[in-house]
Amino acid sequence: MSREFPTGLTPPDWLVRNLRPQPAPVHKAAVARAAVAMTLPLVIGLATGRPAYGALASMGALSGVIGDTADAYRMRILNIAVPQLFGAVGVTLGTLVYGHGWYAVAALTGVALLSGMISTIGAVASVSGLLLLLNCVVGAGLPLPRPWWLAPALMTGGGLLVLLLALLAWPLRSGVPERTAVAATYRTVAALLTVSGTDRTEEYEDARRTVTQSLDQSYDLILARRARHHGRSRELTRLLAQLNAITPVVEAAPAAHLAGRPLPPRIPEAVRHLAQAVETGYTGPIALDLPVPTTETARAVDHALCHTAEVVTAPDVDPRGIDDRLGRPAALGIRTARAARNVVLSANSWRYGLRLAVCVGVAQALVSLIPVPRSYWVALTITFVLKPDFGSVFSRALLRALGTVAGLVIAAVVLADVPLGWWDVLAMLVLAPLIPALTPRGYGYQTAAITPVILLLSDILNHLGTALLLPRLTDSLLGCAIALTAGYLLWPESWRTRVGDRLADAVADTAAYLEAAFVTEPTPDPAGRARMRRRLYRDLSAIRTEFQRALTEPPPTGRRAAAWWPLVVAVERIVDATTAARVRVRHGAPPPSTAEITQIALQLRELSEGVRNAETLSPVRTDLTGPAGSVLEPLRQEVAAARSIASPH
Repeated sequence: MSREFPTGLTPPDWLVRNLRPQPAPVHKAAVARAAVAMTLPLVIGLATGRPAYGALASMGALSGVIGDTADAYRMRILNIAVPQLFGAVGVTLGTLVYGHGWYAVAALTGVALLSGMISTIGAVASVSGLLLLLNCVVGAGLPLPRPWWLAPALMTGGGLLVLLLALLAWPLRSGVPERTAVAATYRTVAALLTVSGTDRTEEYEDARRTVTQSLDQSYDLILARRARHHGRSRELTRLLAQLNAITPVVEAAPAAHLAGRPLPPRIPEAVRHLAQAVETGYTGPIALDLPVPTTETARAVDHALCHTAEVVTAPDVDPRGIDDRLGRPAALGIRTARAARNVVLSANSWRYGLRLAVCVGVAQALVSLIPVPRSYWVALTITFVLKPDFGSVFSRALLRALGTVAGLVIAAVVLADVPLGWWDVLAMLVLAPLIPALTPRGYGYQTAAITPVILLLSDILNHLGTALLLPRLTDSLLGCAIALTAGYLLWPESWRTRVGDRLADAVADTAAYLEAAFVTEPTPDPAGRARMRRRLYRDLSAIRTEFQRALTEPPPTGRRAAAWWPLVVAVERIVDATTAARVRVRHGAPPPSTAEITQIALQLRELSEGVRNAETLSPVRTDLTGPAGSVLEPLRQEVAAARSIASPH
């Protein structure tokens, strides 16, 4: 007779979510680059009788491997080269204060504050801030080769080697990643249309979120390049026009889904046909076998697809007529000045910076008062765990500890059985590819892959062998403990700061989008509406990510996030219903009255204020009525559902 485990022995949901590996494909080219970039410096160092120099260059290559995440070649320059410059500054500052006691503590605390603040700017700035602090910690904790410029040069050279390898195929594949990304977006739209109008609601919502993520990635990819080549690159202009052209199809999908009738298979097949044309750069005539439209929704889908086909096959596009759906990027100097101003004036950036500075300051002060071998590992652990834009501090501390233990098991085998010298090259050739292969699986898996590599390089520098293992474990656990206490438990409002206000802002922005969607006087602004909708979905995608991170934390944070989670889904449905109503009106449905729009917008703003001011869910009125047969009736139902969710049960 089978027996079930007692309830108390069942792992909690937050722990299961933390330990579950993320599904992700292996990037074979990145794996190969990691193997070559981290092994070649060791080969050169051993061949020239300077193994320590090779180890330092491999450390620099490790940071380049971690940042080697972009598909587009120009983005690789930003993702790898810019952080390397910050890393060079960091190791230089660390070298200058090495062995200077409390001056080093003060310097590292100040660098930690700056690192945390600039991390709020964006992805490239975040990695730059990470390397600035990491290399500063290494420089302040290790006796690096002299003169002062040698270590920065070696580490930067290792990182730039990764960049060189990443750019080798650029002359042959220029523009291919961008075209592939746009074509992938078209295919996600085809998958969305396949489930639109069916009773597979969960599949539809997953497909819609996938479309949002794909659109965001494609726009980021195209606009990042177009910021430098604005209006001059035919290819980029055409790709941006193709991205804009698929937007009406995306907008028609919610209307098709609310209609409750599956679309004919020929419609998603036509989108896949267009995706192939985008990917190959085809500009000839294209015949779409579309059914004759008979309803408002069918006319919207048909009109959007025909327009998309015209844009996809157009050989030339006038750049003056292209609207950047997320806002045309300003010049680099203007954006840099704007980002610097925002960082200085932002309460969030100061809060993040102070959290990191307090933890690093505590760690450095502690190891200055208490003799701890290889003490710089404590601050290194805190730097990785407490990066505020990398997710839940609690989850990262837990996964860091578990990943370190797993990595130490691998490192123990390597350090015990692999003799110093040329055998290290073979060991690195095996270990280095694991970093890009396991990083997408999750932070714990990344830590398990990085730990033996760092210990192997440390052994080349210090020749301590297995004596490195226990201090490494002790320092990592100590760093995790400091991060959890000074960076997590002392900041109980962090969940509300990350999620609550942002969700309230999204609800208020939805009210503004509703009003803008049906404004016809004095001047309609379709481009402005499209930008509002794209920003809304982008913000909701970011909020969903934050909620998913909060769900990995133990009670009460995880429990509170789980209680608010249905409201995030409800707000996404409200935006969908608003878009669907707009599509129906544009294709023949009677428009709603101004009074009806004002009433629903007021209800959304009431909901927004309730979310903003409440620590827990609070009652709100849900008996919403309106004109029978109105195009906004589905929207009214979604608003009522959202307000009902915001009431305690």
